[in-house]
Amino acid sequence: MLQRDRTLRLQFGNRIEAVCVVGTQLSIDVYGAAPAEALTFAVKHTDGVEVEVITHDQLEPAPTNGGKQWPLDAKTILKVRMSRPSTEANDNKITVAYYGENGGPPVDQAGVFLTGIGISLDVDADRDGVVEKNNPKKASWTWGPDGQGAILLVNCDKENPFIAVEDCQDDKVYCKEDLEDMSRMILRTQGPERLPPGYEMVLYIPMSDSDKVGVFYLQNPFFGQRYIHILGRRKLFHVVKYTGGSAEMEFFVEGLRFPDDSFNGLVTISVSLLEKLAEGIPQTPIFTDSIVFRVAPWIMTPNTLAPVTVFVCSVKDNYLFLKEIKNLVSKANCQMKVCSKYMNRSDRWMQDEIEFGYIHAPHKGFPVVLDSPRNGGLQDFAIREILGPDFGYVTRESLFELVTSLDSFGNLEASPPVTASGKEYPLGRILIGSSFPTSAGRRMTKVVRDFLYAQLVQAPVELYSDWLTVGHVDEFVTFVPIPGKKQFRMLMASPSACYKLFREKQKEGHGEAVMFKGYTGTDTKRVTINKVLSNEIMVQENQYVQRCIDWNRDILKQELGLTEEEIIDLPALFKMDKQGKAMAYFPNMVNMVVLQRDLGIPKPFGPVIEAECCLEQYVCSLLDPLGLTCSFIDDVSSYHKHLGEVHCGTNVQRKPFAFKWWNVVP
Repeated sequence: MLQRDRTLRLQFGNRIEAVCVVGTQLSIDVYGAAPAEALTFAVKHTDGVEVEVITHDQLEPAPTNGGKQWPLDAKTILKVRMSRPSTEANDNKITVAYYGENGGPPVDQAGVFLTGIGISLDVDADRDGVVEKNNPKKASWTWGPDGQGAILLVNCDKENPFIAVEDCQDDKVYCKEDLEDMSRMILRTQGPERLPPGYEMVLYIPMSDSDKVGVFYLQNPFFGQRYIHILGRRKLFHVVKYTGGSAEMEFFVEGLRFPDDSFNGLVTISVSLLEKLAEGIPQTPIFTDSIVFRVAPWIMTPNTLAPVTVFVCSVKDNYLFLKEIKNLVSKANCQMKVCSKYMNRSDRWMQDEIEFGYIHAPHKGFPVVLDSPRNGGLQDFAIREILGPDFGYVTRESLFELVTSLDSFGNLEASPPVTASGKEYPLGRILIGSSFPTSAGRRMTKVVRDFLYAQLVQAPVELYSDWLTVGHVDEFVTFVPIPGKKQFRMLMASPSACYKLFREKQKEGHGEAVMFKGYTGTDTKRVTINKVLSNEIMVQENQYVQRCIDWNRDILKQELGLTEEEIIDLPALFKMDKQGKAMAYFPNMVNMVVLQRDLGIPKPFGPVIEAECCLEQYVCSLLDPLGLTCSFIDDVSSYHKHLGEVHCGTNVQRKPFAFKWWNVVP
């Protein structure tokens, strides 16, 4: 960091002692210590010191032997630097001799004994995984490929199976793995065996960062290693032992909190050299070196990233659904984890309780699950079954706001990487559902929204989802990758596409084709294409729904920079509940699970024409050409009749982006 000059005042008729940190400059006032009769002065100094005399903005190097005299003036100062650390205390000196008007010997002398030391607090500011020496940009933080500044992970995983909370909740280190989650910080010192009396070094953090960062130090590596907690929580400073010679002290730094509306993600740690003039008089800092860390944001993973594990609940009536998901997962070549009835307490909505993401730094990265404030039967699932070594946990609980259905994470999705209005979003954008700008409808709680906005790297887009009974964005939009290409398609539920298809089929003479064949568990009267098309109330309701979806479609086109070619409309129909909110009339195909090229789509039970469901046929005709494989999964009795579909009942942990988030320019 840029050091300012330090003023040093000579004392009349005395030799004082001072420490000069290599790389800094002392400004010595010559005039203040001069006797009344002095008119000129000369300077003598040892070789280890560079001295310049500044008079009226004229700068002249002072020879070591004191052979030249300068006129005394109130504005005259000496600029002093030390080029290398001292080997012994007070091994360099400067003497100022004052002369009267008639030449002859000096009328008086003042002087300073100097000890040079090197101090540098270092971190990995160039983000290459190695702590470099004294990076000039270590005390600031900038974004982008040319950016600089160190990175910190929130230590939100749990290495020790015998404790109940995340590692950042305690101030202990249980094992080496815990240290691997932390960022290294090195204090490098050079100088004599010991500092002159009255000097000490102190590491410290501002009060405002005490709940955001923790620092550990390895104590006595000879008799079994012990890592002691020296900064963070109630500890704001720590006196560092100066060891002499050329030394490196290693510290381990952990993040305690994610960025939020009251925390911009930046923390500062400083080391100061303090000087004490005499017993009973407080110390004053004479040198400070600081470093800045940014806490790594929580990053969501869109559908276009490769799946690692599919999570699903086992409940009393979804045995066949589990079987179909298992087949899909084995096709897609990823893992599957089933949450037991005992653990889920009859809560089948895996998508709603949690959202998977990850955190990443140059030295390490790991997945982190975000736990929703909805707290259904799955409330303890994330803490008990997911949190563990290198799998982190974070949650945001609403203290005062009412938690609604919009706080479930079917209402939290992420787009693939996009460019919109000339701005790049290389990690995509978060999508959350809200109410119409004019209405006092349901909205995601402020604590969760604030958390999502504060991560900065996936700027959220608020959509309008309050028109739905359940009110989740995953009921009308999803994204699918195009295998082998970097592109994707946005799929949207579309009543108008459904009516268009049904009218075409009617025209072809299939108006009496029957829907809901083989539909389980619900009493369905004979429904045909003709009946659907002639139901005026349903037509009007779906025109309204289409308007709500188009409102979102227009927002998404603008905010994600999409063209019509990148959007595919999937047929869907809705019906209104007593409150005037919409729910799916037949299983809503857009609510699918995406496992790379393999799609698990809710089986729509559409009109059967020539022994084939015309809705399935139509959707395959749209998606097969892209290289995607559609599997239609019967979720009627287990999910659809409970107002959800395949996506609502599953959750996918995915591989992180290859793109490094610090190269984003938010």
